[in-house]
Amino acid sequence: MDGAELSGRKILITGASGFIGSSLRRRLCRSRADVHVICRRRPENVEPGVTWWLGNLSEIELVTAHLKAIKPDIIFHLAGNSFASRDLALVMPTFRDNLMGTINLLTVATEVGCHRLITLGSMEEPGLTCNASAPSSPYAASKWASSAYARMFHAIYRLPIVILRLFMVYGPGTQSLQKIIPYVILSLLHGEGPKLASGKRQVDWVYIDDVVDGLLAAALAKGAAEGQTIDVGSGKMNSIRTVVEHLVQLVNPAIAPDFNSIPERPLEQIREADIARSYTLMGWKPAIPLELGLKKTVDWFRQNLENIDKGRRVIHPGSASADQKIAGQPWRD
Repeated sequence: MDGAELSGRKILITGASGFIGSSLRRRLCRSRADVHVICRRRPENVEPGVTWWLGNLSEIELVTAHLKAIKPDIIFHLAGNSFASRDLALVMPTFRDNLMGTINLLTVATEVGCHRLITLGSMEEPGLTCNASAPSSPYAASKWASSAYARMFHAIYRLPIVILRLFMVYGPGTQSLQKIIPYVILSLLHGEGPKLASGKRQVDWVYIDDVVDGLLAAALAKGAAEGQTIDVGSGKMNSIRTVVEHLVQLVNPAIAPDFNSIPERPLEQIREADIARSYTLMGWKPAIPLELGLKKTVDWFRQNLENIDKGRRVIHPGSASADQKIAGQPWRD
């Protein structure tokens, strides 16, 4: 999906400097949409034609001012803290960045109005059944609560919202190097055996381009999708061990991963995406098989290894350097 149907539409993205957000931003720029972005800090490299607004979504006065000025037609809410660690220190940051930021945005979007708001759930959050297990991390709890608020805003205030429950997203691009696939690839590229748990956990892996297609499909889907939580995954399960062993074959078969060298994390979620329902509700299904996606990911990390090692921000095609701007004011590059 190239996003051509969104040409000329005024679109707001939160979290547009993140792994998923930057991929969506580049796709929308190619489609000639009128792209606006709210971010917390000045990006180093951006595409021409994007209007950037500085600010933190936890500050509702700032969110109100920005949305009233932008008057977006479609909102992609991708901002948030994505660390799934069980660390107690993450409780307040995930509450502030994920839950408070989401509630502020939902509140202001309801007041200002929009055609469609797409927000992200997670495979890490418990299911919707009354006997669902406890959230597995502060991140999972914040996403669970955020999704509940999103459903409430649709049911009571008729906010036209679609919740996309993302599964294990991977692929080329600047992202947290603590995630399993980047960590394993970089360890192997440096000639080191990655230290891992047993690798037995079954995971639904989904390639970044398929995720962007899903986001665009959610923006264009008919009204039946509104108020729904829709899965964006591959619909297939593969163990972490299987993925790691495939990466070893792609990078350096002589290196042996160090399985069982770290403990398993408690309360890991085992869930497979219902992509048949996703196709019914928004006409989307994944297109990139795991083997191809892993090869593309390895190739990207190999090509960008020097910059990653030096802590440089990777410059994507079509990006340009941005000059320093004044906080709270928009700018267009």
